[in-house]
Amino acid sequence: MIVRNAAPQMNLFRTRGTNLQGAVVSQSEGSLMFGGVAWAAALAAGLIAATGAWAKARPPLVPIALVEDVSGTTADVEFMDYVGTGQVITLAPKDVLVLSYLKSCAHETITGGTVRVGADKSEVEGGKVVRTRVACDGGKMRLASQTANASGASSFRLQSAPVEPVLYAAQPMIQLPKLAADANRTLTFERLDKPAPRVEVAVAGDIAAGGYFDLATTDMKPLTRGGVYRASIGGSNVTFRVDAKAKAAKTGGKAKPQKLPVLGRLLRFPQG
Repeated sequence: MIVRNAAPQMNLFRTRGTNLQGAVVSQSEGSLMFGGVAWAAALAAGLIAATGAWAKARPPLVPIALVEDVSGTTADVEFMDYVGTGQVITLAPKDVLVLSYLKSCAHETITGGTVRVGADKSEVEGGKVVRTRVACDGGKMRLASQTANASGASSFRLQSAPVEPVLYAAQPMIQLPKLAADANRTLTFERLDKPAPRVEVAVAGDIAAGGYFDLATTDMKPLTRGGVYRASIGGSNVTFRVDAKAKAAKTGGKAKPQKLPVLGRLLRFPQG
């Protein structure tokens, strides 16, 4: 999962022996000389370039909200990305961004405008926001930074938590573990708190390791409210509990499938 930094670090100029008031700037390492006019032009160009970078605040390396959905091409974020405080996201007038905040459990549907990610909700200028509150663990999910990728963005993974995850919907969104090429791709659910038949679901081969598998899009019967389960696939497993008041999406028939917020039903296998 990737947290995109809102702006790269920039070093404008590094010169020694710089005389801002004189007509000539000299460097002791060489004979490169700049006239006063050339210096002014270079400085102006640097400030213009920096303005574009500073327009988007660089967020801290702490994920604050989850991107549950996004439409359009201007947002520079993707489904299931994490974003940080101070990050700025620009939306075209008809673009839609759905954010869920990890600690406050705020769920926002934003249409158009400029979005600045806050500590517990977004600031939106020039757009519309519909904000609700969803059931979630309220920040109990712990994330730790991993090695930054080549683009300078930082990714995050789930640490081993001291408490078992609690899901607030009976059809989890599963983040799969890294699987060997020959690993068994059958996802199983075993009830731990009382005897119950084991549930098995085949995961299609086109879903990549570390990718997402939404059980609300399958014919699998919802898990039992209040149950404690162990999910397993390819030698990896995770234990979790389904909340006693967990919701279940209506599937099948002629009714349009109900879309439940991801944050309250996201189950991650250890990524290792």
